[in-house]
Amino acid sequence: MCTICFYQDSRHEQPLRWIRKTLGIGYVSRRNDGMSELRINGFAQVRDILTALKPFIRFKKIQARAMLKAVNLLSAKSSVHLTRVELLEIVECILAIQRSNYASKAKKTQDRLIKMFDLTP
Repeated sequence: MCTICFYQDSRHEQPLRWIRKTLGIGYVSRRNDGMSELRINGFAQVRDILTALKPFIRFKKIQARAMLKAVNLLSAKSSVHLTRVELLEIVECILAIQRSNYASKAKKTQDRLIKMFDLTP
């Protein structure tokens, strides 16, 4: 699955609702930790939104480019039929996104991703 997620303190979630209404897609939910999030799911939806927002993105350009590349690869054909080269490109996209985000316990190493995609020699 492909997802774009916008986070905001729940006390100030109105901008998330405005974004959802303006884009006409996604859903807003409140988390147990006092945060609200706007989630947009699906390859086509994420591709369309990122393509439309690309000229306006200022702080997440690297992530947006990597996500668009991965979405285009994944939506072009079934992931069962992706070549080894295409799967390695997706691994690189994942790593680019991870490197550009704040520290997270959930980050995976290149070796782990390669094993997950069954790309070991």
